[in-house]
Amino acid sequence: MIPPGETIGILGGGQLGRMLAMAAAQLGYRCHVFAPEADSIAADVCAAFTRAEWSDAEALARFAADCAVITYEFENVPVAPLGALGDALLLPGANALEVAQDRLSEKAFVSELGGRPAPFAPVDSRADLLAAMARIGTPGVLKTRRDGYDGKGQWRIMTPADAEALGDQVFARPLVYEGFVHFDAEFSVILCRAANGDVRFWDSPENRHDGGILARSTVPAGRKVAGQVGQARQLARAVADRLGYVGVLTCEFFATSASDGGGPVFNEMAPRVHNSGHWTIEGAITSQFENHVRAICGLPLGETRLAAKGVVMDNLIGDAAHDWAAILSDPTNHLHLYGKAAARPGRKMGHVTRLILE
Repeated sequence: MIPPGETIGILGGGQLGRMLAMAAAQLGYRCHVFAPEADSIAADVCAAFTRAEWSDAEALARFAADCAVITYEFENVPVAPLGALGDALLLPGANALEVAQDRLSEKAFVSELGGRPAPFAPVDSRADLLAAMARIGTPGVLKTRRDGYDGKGQWRIMTPADAEALGDQVFARPLVYEGFVHFDAEFSVILCRAANGDVRFWDSPENRHDGGILARSTVPAGRKVAGQVGQARQLARAVADRLGYVGVLTCEFFATSASDGGGPVFNEMAPRVHNSGHWTIEGAITSQFENHVRAICGLPLGETRLAAKGVVMDNLIGDAAHDWAAILSDPTNHLHLYGKAAARPGRKMGHVTRLILE
């Protein structure tokens, strides 16, 4: 058990790290952020900030020496340099990063556990793509195996002509082709696992995406989701157990109807706190951020039940964050602005959570 007063290291300096640090401070911990960017919004609320490249082994070692435990706020932290952390306690472990960073490895891993991802095939050339389309069919989505998020690094393939129109540069990195899933709704399973194997689940939010970016999460989810949450939870727990996972883990799913095979289709996993769990800050007895801190520090996990009849969380994308005055005019709204300087299109600037009390 790591007692309050110790320092938690956070790899990455974005809004998830910011909210982790705020939850940690409430429990009496200091936080130290390591990130290569100068404008870290997580560092704004932390006791210490190391700005250095991921490849800077000396800086990573100094950072690790200051921390009782280290966690990460996004899954694209390079794994290889983490050896410089030495014997520092990294939770969740690097094995979760290795699985989640490669879409092909992730889908194979989930398939071994009995999960059902969309039909998929590795793609390293245009010829591979055409062969995958012939086997899986169209429409489909071509994705980079690494580094894609919020719809980036993805190309919709509706017809063979779309494949032919792709530039040669697209095939300069490893890819995966996925068959399109006809789904009724999208939802998340968000859990927290302690080192002793204790697991807590939050209610699964039904998610709506616009342009590949999460726009809204609603709890409780609708009937199309509710009947498939149990099966999805079984898979998410199997993922966490196989990895020996400690902390918050999120798995995203598509809810499908009987005509499309029925049951949940696995989309992707995130070995971290997640955007679709932001509603838990006000909407659950214990937030995902607090329970992540509890788990990595060896504290008992908190209750995850709803704190209201329902919750709606909307992301504030780009200029939508400028509507803060109107948002706050509704007394049931809880506004979270992340302190980012420039409101660019497609950039997550904050979120607003509305509690449904009656």
